[in-house]
Amino acid sequence: MARDHKPPRRRSRLVAASVTALAIGGTALAEVHASAASRPEGHDVSSHQKNVDWQQAKARGARFVYVKATESTTYRNPYFAGQYDGARGAGLIRGAYHFALPDRSSGTAQAGYFVRNGGAWRADGWTLPPALDIEYNPYDKKHKCYGLSSARMVGWIKAFSDEVKRLTGRRPVIYTTAHWWNTCTGASRAFARDHALWVARYDSATAGTLPAGWSFWTLWQYDNSGRLPGDQNLFNGSTTQLKRFAKGS
Repeated sequence: MARDHKPPRRRSRLVAASVTALAIGGTALAEVHASAASRPEGHDVSSHQKNVDWQQAKARGARFVYVKATESTTYRNPYFAGQYDGARGAGLIRGAYHFALPDRSSGTAQAGYFVRNGGAWRADGWTLPPALDIEYNPYDKKHKCYGLSSARMVGWIKAFSDEVKRLTGRRPVIYTTAHWWNTCTGASRAFARDHALWVARYDSATAGTLPAGWSFWTLWQYDNSGRLPGDQNLFNGSTTQLKRFAKGS
């Protein structure tokens, strides 16, 4: 079984055209530091966080959370059900994410495994769109792009996205860093129009330069520790807009 890996990273994201208005100021350079932001705060967790105290997380300011569901086609987070349902029970908007290993199997296969094991979506206003976590290879640092060419990587992501869309009706949010994206996809602009961006960038007052194609972020992972369990995140909009994003309207 693959280990549950949650390495340090950086995120940023754009909501699809229908939610373009969620961008504050319409530019990636307009962000304020997380500690001064009035945007909804959230976090993401995996099996490392085990049994989360969700009421406490909410009391500390959490309004949303992403929970790791799967990795490749061989790993399921053993704490997923308790974390996912517990977050909802505490009144948090929650969603599931998949850690991609593009060298293990096809994008289509991994998307199907993800959706079957927690990555489904409902337009209930409480379920965030499925998310694809794609970043440097944690198992082989010599092959940071998983041995795939830029063209093959773009094809893998497209296959994953197409299958998630077919199975759930939503395009996945893409979590990545600007450096990985521009290096491993050849600075592809193929996804920015209809995929929300969840960008990771730490130790910075802003989300910085975004991956190619995106002009603003929807979610920003700004630290891997803080008041909330797991990684710390902001949503680029109001609480009302967060609920609309979840609902898909």
